[in-house]
Amino acid sequence: MAAPVTLAIDAMSGDHGHEVLVEGSLRALEDHPQLKLILVGDELALRRALRRHRNAPVEIQPATEVVAMDEPPSKALRNKKDSSMRVAVNLVKQGRAQAAVSAGNTGALMAIARFVLKTLPGIDRPAIISPLPAVGGATHVLDLGANAECTAEQLVQFAVMGSALVTALHGIERPRVALLNIGEEEIKGNETIKQAAAWLAESPLNYAGYIEGDGIFLHPVDVVVCDGFVGNVALKAGEGVAKLITHFMREEFGRNLSTRLVGLVARSVLRQLARRMDPRRYNGASLLGLQGTVIKSHGSADAVAFANAIAVAVSEVEKDVPARISRLLGASQFAQPAAAAQ
Repeated sequence: MAAPVTLAIDAMSGDHGHEVLVEGSLRALEDHPQLKLILVGDELALRRALRRHRNAPVEIQPATEVVAMDEPPSKALRNKKDSSMRVAVNLVKQGRAQAAVSAGNTGALMAIARFVLKTLPGIDRPAIISPLPAVGGATHVLDLGANAECTAEQLVQFAVMGSALVTALHGIERPRVALLNIGEEEIKGNETIKQAAAWLAESPLNYAGYIEGDGIFLHPVDVVVCDGFVGNVALKAGEGVAKLITHFMREEFGRNLSTRLVGLVARSVLRQLARRMDPRRYNGASLLGLQGTVIKSHGSADAVAFANAIAVAVSEVEKDVPARISRLLGASQFAQPAAAAQ
């Protein structure tokens, strides 16, 4: 039987209110019998949402404030110390929970988590990582928005963190790591990218070189490294393309009677395609590099998607991802190469 796992759930943040987050939490409990949840937020509202589930392994931790989705991170950090987000992360710091999950303001969550939990030794900045659908499975991409500008050393740290995560969650001993660039040739890219490439080439990681934007979805790599500005643009562009394809398909299959009949014949294939591309399957981005586990759910997540984010937290707790990152980062082979130091 799996060891018990306790998670702190920011049950008030996100776009759809606490009812959806509570429903998602209850779904996660059905899939993970070893799980115990601490729902953080308005006590009365949460008790009402749980009135039909009084025997569920759920505890309520009151919090009187909520961080708005458009609230500046600095304001949330300074002025809302009793927010559901802050209290959930505090529970991890206190050892009452092994991880925190929130669908709230990304910038505020990163600021709070970094302030409360601190970064691992040897990590300058935390990074956001998430799997994206790709040929052959999924590709883990970081950073997806936490750090708009990065040094070569920080990109190498991201590569270490991504490799440790993929090894822990998927059992791939030597994940293939690539740098996102404007071309695959060695002469392409700015000096930061070139320095990071030289560093990674001499590291113990399984460095596969540069890939372009399409390589996130088409190349056989496990981890793609980039700064947060580029990563977030790539993420949103990919999401937009997926929605565009869905829109075009609906238009074409609904154009006339014959195309509607074709759609009926192809319904099972279309349903399977929709399942494989369903963004809810990939919900749950990790804030890597912290002395604790924090998972960011998409703000617009429904109950199914939020349950998947909780599942990501369970997996990372069970695999002790922060400890794996520390061990890999501590390898002496990560000394800066001469090519990167010049």
